[in-house]
Amino acid sequence: MKPIKSTFTLIICLIATNLYSQYTDVINSNRPGVSRSAFSVGTNVAQFEVGPFLINEKRKPALKTEVSGYGIDFAARYGLLFEELELNVEGTYQNDTKTYFSNIVFDEARSNFKYVAVGAKYLLYDPYKNSEDEKPNLYSWKANHRFKWQSLIPAISVYAGANYDTENNPYTAQGIEGFSPKVMIATQNNFNGGWVFVMNLIKDRIGTDQSDFQYILTLTHSFNPKWVVFGEAQGIQSDFYADNLFRFGGAYLWGKDFQLDTALTFNTKDTPSVFSVNFGASYRLDFHKDKEIDSNDNGTSAKDERGRKSRKNGKTTDVIEAYNKKNKRKKQDFN
Repeated sequence: MKPIKSTFTLIICLIATNLYSQYTDVINSNRPGVSRSAFSVGTNVAQFEVGPFLINEKRKPALKTEVSGYGIDFAARYGLLFEELELNVEGTYQNDTKTYFSNIVFDEARSNFKYVAVGAKYLLYDPYKNSEDEKPNLYSWKANHRFKWQSLIPAISVYAGANYDTENNPYTAQGIEGFSPKVMIATQNNFNGGWVFVMNLIKDRIGTDQSDFQYILTLTHSFNPKWVVFGEAQGIQSDFYADNLFRFGGAYLWGKDFQLDTALTFNTKDTPSVFSVNFGASYRLDFHKDKEIDSNDNGTSAKDERGRKSRKNGKTTDVIEAYNKKNKRKKQDFN
């Protein structure tokens, strides 16, 4: 039984290990869920994230309506110049039919972008950078799963961008069109045992009649190197629309550059009630190169340094390379 236990210990340790840069050996996706990770994709990495969905909304009091249709969430991300900097384009397109139930029942066909935003995200603070306390103990399962007070200090990034709305958009308030500012603060805590907590505070369409505030809280848990589950709460507050949405689902890491995910979204009110089913995928083009490290600095090279990096920067990142090589290394039993 010792080899089995030793292999399992190695996998757990490598999953919990932290990197000292934004880049990860496997894809760092913002999916599943709609929150944004505090970390970027890494320099010279182009990443695409899409999520087709089916939507159904029913409004019961007073004016009874029902919306039924489909749409797609999309995002393109690119790490530019610095490990901390990411440029991105994201949005949601929806096509539906809105049915009005009054004395005369009639349908309204609608289609447009619910939102499209272009912006940049920058990591201000990374508590895991150069942290000696984050190095794994390859001989002790307990040592790698004990609670660490440092994990309560989150990584913090800021986002600034612009939202663009077309004229006569059925998904926005009347008179909303053109560009409007959007800002966000994103925090992320990586806890032992494969738990990651992400929080977003967003102010969108600043200066318009539909200036809204949003918060998103996402908790994910990877229970092996391939699978992750998540729960999410999203609050939206504006004069045009207010809601509290809840999401649950999971993701599967198909390969180091490809991820699949699914989620259910619902709320608890009837003005309107919301139910949505989402299926998504994330794919990256990896042109990242580690910076060369002085060979006289502890005898390391860029290749050696990369071999020691394995932080879960994203909400679903796992260490595939280490997992595939697990049978090549032997470690002692649990303490």
